Amino acid sequence: MKGAGTVEGDDRLRIFLALELPDEVEATLREWGQRHLVSGRRVDTFHATLAFLGSQPRSELPAILGVLRASIVGTAPFVLAPVRYRETRSVGMLVLEDESGEATRLATRVQGGLERLGVYRRESRPWLPHVTVLRFRERPGLSPPLPELGPFAPSGAAAFLSHLRPTGAQYEVIESCPLEGRPNERPADVESGG
Repeated sequence: MKGAGTVEGDDRLRIFLALELPDEVEATLREWGQRHLVSGRRVDTFHATLAFLGSQPRSELPAILGVLRASIVGTAPFVLAPVRYRETRSVGMLVLEDESGEATRLATRVQGGLERLGVYRRESRPWLPHVTVLRFRERPGLSPPLPELGPFAPSGAAAFLSHLRPTGAQYEVIESCPLEGRPNERPADVESGG
């Protein structure tokens, strides 16, 4: 487990928990996007969201991180693989296959733990493993080929801050945890606020 971001003050934070992708997967997605995503605004950082919490008081952060740490314990190794490109009203995404179901079980544990904290409410539709690759105001109707990317194992699970900027959201990792075994340390900067 590593802490990458510092959180100061007692303001509200836009938080989400997600699976991190290996560097080589991110590089492949960037190159693929430059070639095939010809409309909209391409995303340059990638993750598979487990739960988006939205605006939360900073005081909730330690408990949220506790849910992340507890949820990954005992997670069996798994791989994900892109199976189709899909557009919603505002994003283009690569839908991922979770053949073993382990990523879905992890998302269910994370979301259940967050609900018990009272900081999250599950959507009525089932969790869909995916990676957002494009944002837009009007659906471009693209049908790109899938990236040349075989099954891959996420590099970890993390808590992220989402900073809204005029150029789009920017993400900062607060804490990253490996998916195998129990995290064994807590970064002092996150716990103390600096």
